[in-house]
Amino acid sequence: MIRKAISLISGGLDSMLATQAILAQGVHVEGLNFFTGFCVEGHTHALRKKAQKKQKRNNALWVAEQLGIKLHIIDIVEEYKNVVLNPQYGYGAHLNPCLDCKIFMVRKAKEWMQVHQFDFIITGEVIGQRPKSQRKDTLPIVARDSGAEDRLLRPLCAKNLDSTLPEREGWVDRNQLFNFSGRNRKPQIQLAEDYGISEYAQPAGGCCFLTNEHYSAKLKDLWQHHGKRDYELDDILLLKVGRHLRPNQRFKLIIGREEGENNYLEGYGHQFTQLKALSHNGPLALFDGENSAEDLALAARIVARFGDGQLTNKVMVQIKMPHQEERCLEVNPLKSQDIPETWYI
Repeated sequence: MIRKAISLISGGLDSMLATQAILAQGVHVEGLNFFTGFCVEGHTHALRKKAQKKQKRNNALWVAEQLGIKLHIIDIVEEYKNVVLNPQYGYGAHLNPCLDCKIFMVRKAKEWMQVHQFDFIITGEVIGQRPKSQRKDTLPIVARDSGAEDRLLRPLCAKNLDSTLPEREGWVDRNQLFNFSGRNRKPQIQLAEDYGISEYAQPAGGCCFLTNEHYSAKLKDLWQHHGKRDYELDDILLLKVGRHLRPNQRFKLIIGREEGENNYLEGYGHQFTQLKALSHNGPLALFDGENSAEDLALAARIVARFGDGQLTNKVMVQIKMPHQEERCLEVNPLKSQDIPETWYI
């Protein structure tokens, strides 16, 4: 009887290797990838010319293709909110609820496993690799709190842990699993070479924006000025795009840094006031706040500062409010020294 495993595929090297290790033992494996909205991979790479040399792809899909397995992508944006907003085990260095996140995803994988009559779950976890969620004392918590118990197999560090059901039942051979630990990537790189895997993603700091200091600061700012700890998908996607400036407590500007971001921000004209220079090339910006004349004038001067008219005395800026007629404002661009660092979120 061929046993079946479901593997959590992030798109990184560890989950790729863990999956290949089990495939090599003749187990039927399919992948699961959860979309939270906070993923590093995705539209942001496609928007910016800065990352032009980087191949535009969904790494989880690419990994599944390389391994020759089916991948199931599941949208958990709404369910995941409680993990972000109320993590039982708290945050890591920033707003990353890594331990709660892993528990949640393994629990979802267990539900999927039961519905589709699979036998066990694979993850690419390695003891000591992540300070919040991948420690000797936290790996058992994930297995326990997720309900997966000993149907959760971590092939890359299995020999450092108690044997799981798949090992005890002989579904997989424990001797063909590994004892990796710590943050040293050399064992994984060597294993990739042994498997003939020459290309793989190496997302710095993991594959989640919540581990990023600057992104977390923007999310905290969002909560503070919305007056509640909550978010919608558009909120967290916009935090990935453009320069974010808050000149005062009444409004924030999101300013495109290049053409791809300008085009993306233009799609939010139904929701935000937009500003763009007409007399000179420059960015498009979203204005998030009350549309007072004083604040719009300041916003126009800031937008003019980031365009080709920054060294001139007059720039004509177009202001488009949702469902209203456009109007223009001639402004004197702010100088660099007039924009303090404290405005940048």
